[in-house]
Amino acid sequence: MQIIQPIRSFFRPPKEWRVQVFIVSGVLFGFGALTLYVGNATSYLSDDPKACMNCHVMAPQYATWERGSHARVTVCNDCHVPHDNPFRKYAFKAMDGTRHSFMFTFRMEPQVIHIHDAGTAVVQENCIRCHSLLTQNIQERFVTLDTQKHGGGKLCWECHRETPHGRVNSLASVPYARVPVPSEVTPEWMKKYLEK
Repeated sequence: MQIIQPIRSFFRPPKEWRVQVFIVSGVLFGFGALTLYVGNATSYLSDDPKACMNCHVMAPQYATWERGSHARVTVCNDCHVPHDNPFRKYAFKAMDGTRHSFMFTFRMEPQVIHIHDAGTAVVQENCIRCHSLLTQNIQERFVTLDTQKHGGGKLCWECHRETPHGRVNSLASVPYARVPVPSEVTPEWMKKYLEK
């Protein structure tokens, strides 16, 4: 009990600020909950490739993956999420999912997707992890993102450029592809209210 009292007093705002602090806290909590709901953040906990379709600009990546050779043996997370331990995997998914969710909620997604350095490092690790048995003779040439940045070799997709996504450079890359459509985020009660 002696430990809890100092912690409570540290986090308890002064009496004259309590109402304002609770209002601001409620707004921030609501804003965070809205971001998670609209961005469908819980879908990122799964390995379902349809989770990548929460954002419409992922349509070319989804369509080219689905029609490529990797679709028969992998899902998005097999390449784009770390697999060395569960803690790192879910920490990476939480960080990436939160960023994606925020960008989707506030319509900040770019028209052309470019992988970030953290994602690049993970994809390179997974290329090596999955294909190491096939490439034993050239394994000494495998590099990490840091090695590549310092001129120490090439990343796998610098030679295998169209694997597994083919030529993806805009929304027009796959104009007639049929991909899952992101689910509607407006609750039914709000739709009824807006119709009045």
